[in-house]
Amino acid sequence: MDLDDTHPSLSDLARRAKWRVPHFIWEYLDSATGDEGASRRAAAALDAITLVPGVLRNVKPDLSTELFGHSFDLPVGIAPVGMSGSVWPRAEVTLAEAAARANAPFGLSTVAAMTPEEVGPHLGHGGWFQLYAPGDPEIRRDMLARARDAGFTGLILTGDVPAASRRERQRRARLTNPMRITPRIAVQSALAPFWAVETLRNGKPHLKTLEKYADPNAATGATAHIGYMLRTAPDWAYLDALREEWDGPLMVKGVLSPDDASRAAGVADAVWVSNHGGRQFAGAPAPADVLPAIRQAVGPDYPLIADGSVRSGTDVLRLIALGADFVMLGRAFHHGVAAFGARGADHAFHILRAGIEADMAQLGITRPPEVRAHLR
Repeated sequence: MDLDDTHPSLSDLARRAKWRVPHFIWEYLDSATGDEGASRRAAAALDAITLVPGVLRNVKPDLSTELFGHSFDLPVGIAPVGMSGSVWPRAEVTLAEAAARANAPFGLSTVAAMTPEEVGPHLGHGGWFQLYAPGDPEIRRDMLARARDAGFTGLILTGDVPAASRRERQRRARLTNPMRITPRIAVQSALAPFWAVETLRNGKPHLKTLEKYADPNAATGATAHIGYMLRTAPDWAYLDALREEWDGPLMVKGVLSPDDASRAAGVADAVWVSNHGGRQFAGAPAPADVLPAIRQAVGPDYPLIADGSVRSGTDVLRLIALGADFVMLGRAFHHGVAAFGARGADHAFHILRAGIEADMAQLGITRPPEVRAHLR
C-alpha cells in the first residue's frame, strides 16, 4: 500500500486512527474543554491566513532549521501528549524513534505511559522532557535528574495547567487514570480489536514515571490522575528554580500573553505559544492570533515555538509567517501511530515535509522564515 496515494493528508491518518481505537480513547485524544471554542478558533485563525505566491523563481527549498544550536531537518517536531501509550501501546518509543529518523525533536510528558529511562535509548538529538510541576522540590530535582540521565537535553515547563480542566467529552467517555475496565469500556475495546490485542500484549497503560512518588491506584476524578496529587501551579519563582537546576535548553509552554512571553524570555531559552489544544481553557485565544504581538514583545531573534490545530505543511508555514521559528504537533503524530504504527509516524513527517516543500516552491522561497514576506 502506497500511503501517499491512500492517505495523502493528516486528516486521512486521523480518520483511520478513529476507526482503529476505542471510542473512549478517541474522545481523550480529540476532545477539548468547554464548548471547544478554543480549538475551533485555533483552526479558524489558521484558515484565515493567506500567503501570496511568487512566480518565475525556480527555487530549491531548504527546510533545515536551527534551534538550541542544533540543525533539525525541518521546522517541525512531536509535541508531548499525556498518556501517549493509551492511544497506542508503546507510542512513546515509536514516536521517539520516528523523530530520531526525521532528525526532529520529540517531547515526552511527565504523565506519559513510559518512563524517561525507557524512552531515552530511542531518542535522537532533540529529546525534550515536559515537566508537570511537582510541588515537592525533592521530587522535582529527582525527575530532572532522571530525565537528564536518560538523555533528554531540553526541559519544557507546562505553564498553563494550574488545575484540572473539565474536558466534558472525556468525562462522558468515562476514561479514567488509572483505566478502569467497566462493561462499557470492555465493549468499546472489543470493537477496536487491533488496539485491544496490542494493549493486552503490552499491559494496561498507567503513569509509570509517577509511580516512584505516589500510589498509582489512588482515586482521582474523571479527568485528573495521580499527577494532580503531586503537582503545584507553578509561578515565576518556580521558573527561576528550574533555571538554576537545569543546564540545558529551558522552554515555557502555554504562553498566550505578550507580557508573559517577555517576562519568560528573560529566564527561559524559548517561549512556546500554545493554548494546550483547547484542552485547558475554552476562552483562550488562538495561538495564531497572538503570535505577532508575542514576536514583537520578545524581539526578532528570540526562539519562539508554536502549536495549535496544525493540519498541514501550509499551517506550519502560516505559523512561521506570524513569527514562530518552530512548530510542534501532538495529535497528528498520534493519529499516524494509531493508524499504521511506526510507518504512520514516518508518514506524518513525510506529509508535512512534502507539503512545506511544495508550498515553498509556490511561494518562491528557499528557507522557511522567508515566508514572512508573503503574509497578507
